[in-house]
Amino acid sequence: MPSPVEPPIETSRLTLVHISVEEMVTLFEHPGDGSIYPPRGVTNPYRVLIDDPRPLPWRVPQVRANPSHNRWFLRWIVLRESGEIIGSTGFHTPPAATGTVEIGIGMHAEFRRRGYGREAVAGMFDWAARQPEVRTLRYTVSPGNEASVRLINAFRFDHVGQQIDQEDGPEDIYEMSAAAFAQRTVGS
Repeated sequence: MPSPVEPPIETSRLTLVHISVEEMVTLFEHPGDGSIYPPRGVTNPYRVLIDDPRPLPWRVPQVRANPSHNRWFLRWIVLRESGEIIGSTGFHTPPAATGTVEIGIGMHAEFRRRGYGREAVAGMFDWAARQPEVRTLRYTVSPGNEASVRLINAFRFDHVGQQIDQEDGPEDIYEMSAAAFAQRTVGS
């Protein structure tokens, strides 16, 4: 029986399509297998999660260990008008004991600096803020990644510290309560 998928998240220009456990495993183990796209009504001309499969090496073992965690993981970022996948987004883990979720996002180079990343992050954070187990939204970024720093600053998250990521080095940590995000979204 196929694993459940979350309903799509719709934004003004995007559809954030949840990737099932089976689709994630196919992407990881057989990246050239295009059979996963037509049933979902999407195409992948930019080879998202194929040419750069991160974060699949981390997510596939997680969903194999506990498929119920998948609701927090990967979604394709799809242009609603064309059905083309232009990136991916998702949370690193289900909410921690503290209720914190941390987002990740990857956008194909051709679609950067057009507001798609901000729109996808807003859609994901809006969804997460409405989940009862989520209390804090987190975004971490290398201080030198100016585009990502501008993205999170546009949401007015608080800079709460820095951490050392084993792969990425120093990262600034930005957080906002889910309640504050929901309130700002309503007020925007």
